[in-house]
Amino acid sequence: MNAIVAGVGMTTFGKHMDRQLKSLAVEAIQSAIEDAGLSLADIEAAYYANVAAGTMVGQVCIPGQVALREMGLGGIPVVNVKNACASASTAFHQGCAMVSAGVYDVVLVVGAEKLYHQDKSRTFSVFDGCVDYEDFDRVVDSVKTRIARAGGAADEGAGQHSFFMDIYAAMALDHMAAHGTTQAQFAAISAKNSRHGNLNPYAQYRGVMSVEEVLAARGIAYPLTLPMCSPIGDGAAAAILVSERKARQLGVNRSVRVRSSVLASGRDSVAGEEAGITELAAKQAYDEAGVGPDDLDVIELHDASAPSELIYYETLGLCPRGQGGQLAESGDTALGGRIPVNPSGGLLRKGHPIGATGLAQIAELTWQLRGVATGRQVSGARVALAENGGGYIGEDAAAMVISVLSC
Repeated sequence: MNAIVAGVGMTTFGKHMDRQLKSLAVEAIQSAIEDAGLSLADIEAAYYANVAAGTMVGQVCIPGQVALREMGLGGIPVVNVKNACASASTAFHQGCAMVSAGVYDVVLVVGAEKLYHQDKSRTFSVFDGCVDYEDFDRVVDSVKTRIARAGGAADEGAGQHSFFMDIYAAMALDHMAAHGTTQAQFAAISAKNSRHGNLNPYAQYRGVMSVEEVLAARGIAYPLTLPMCSPIGDGAAAAILVSERKARQLGVNRSVRVRSSVLASGRDSVAGEEAGITELAAKQAYDEAGVGPDDLDVIELHDASAPSELIYYETLGLCPRGQGGQLAESGDTALGGRIPVNPSGGLLRKGHPIGATGLAQIAELTWQLRGVATGRQVSGARVALAENGGGYIGEDAAAMVISVLSC
C-alpha cells in the first residue's frame, strides 16, 4: 500500500433523531476535507459506506450520490459499499487500493448510518440481514444449540436485542468452557473502555463504570450484561486518502501512511484448522506491513461485545490462545499499559453506527499517530492497527478488514 491519510473527520456518535442521514455524512466529509487542506474540487472518486439506509430511511440505492450532491459534489465516480459492520473499513480498503494502484491521487471514503427508530424491530432486522437470511432459521438454531451446549439460556431475552448478541453470547460461553474465562474478565473490558470513552468527546457514552457495576447491570444474554454490548447509534466518519505524489505536492506534514489493508471473507473452515478469518487476515496484514503484534503501539478493534475484544486479543496475536482473560484484567490494554486497545472507548462506548464504525477507527488512529488525541493520547504512538469485522457466516465473520498505519 502507498496511500496516505491526509485528513479525517467524524460526527459525534449517538441518537440523532432530528438529523438526516445526509447531514451526518456531509458534516464528517467537510471536517475531513478541511483537515486535509483540500477542496471539493480536488476529490477524484468517492467510496460511500452504509448498511441500513434502505431499511431505516428508505434510501435503498445511491446513498453516496445523494449525500455528495447535498454538498455540491457530482460528476466523479461514486461507489456505494455495503459489507455489514465492515462496510466503512471495506470502503477504506478499496480507496487505499485505488490510490496505491495509481488510478486516483485523491479519494474520499465515508461511512454514515442512522439506526435509531421508534420501531426497534426495524433496527433489529438490519442485523438479521447480516447473516444468510435465506437460511436464517438454521443459523438461529445453530446458535441456540451452541448456547445450550455450553449451559446457557438459549431463549434469554429473545426479541429484545439484536440476534448478534446471541452469537456473541455463544462465543463467550465457548471461551469460558474451553479456557476458564470468567464473566468478570469480560466486565473488565467494558470498564476499561468506559474509562477511555469518558475521555473522547465524540463518544456516545461518557460515564465511567466499575467492573462491579458492569456485572450488576441488566442481563442481555448470559454472560453478557448491557454494558458488554455495543449500542446502536447514528453518526458518520470520513477520511481523505492521497497518493505519495499528491502528499508531497500538498506539503502534508502530518501524514499517516497506510502500511497494509487486507480484506478477507469468511468461509467454511477446513477440518483440523484452528485459524479463522481474523488470524489469516492479520498474518497477511502483518506480513505486508513488515511488522508483528509486538511492534504495535495502539489498536482500535471491533468490540461489538466485550467477549469480542477479549477473543481478538488472541486472534491478533497480542497473547497466546486462551489467555485473553488474563490480558483483559492485567491492565496492559488500558491507556498507560503495554498495548492500549480502543482508546476511543471502542464500539462499547464510542458507539456502533455500523456503516461508519470502520472509518471512526481510522480517524481515532490518525489522531493517535499525529499525537493530537487530547486526554487519551497513547504516548509515543508510531504504529497502529485497525480491525473491523462484519456479518456472520458459519461460525466466523463474513467480512474482515485489518489495516496497519504508521507515522
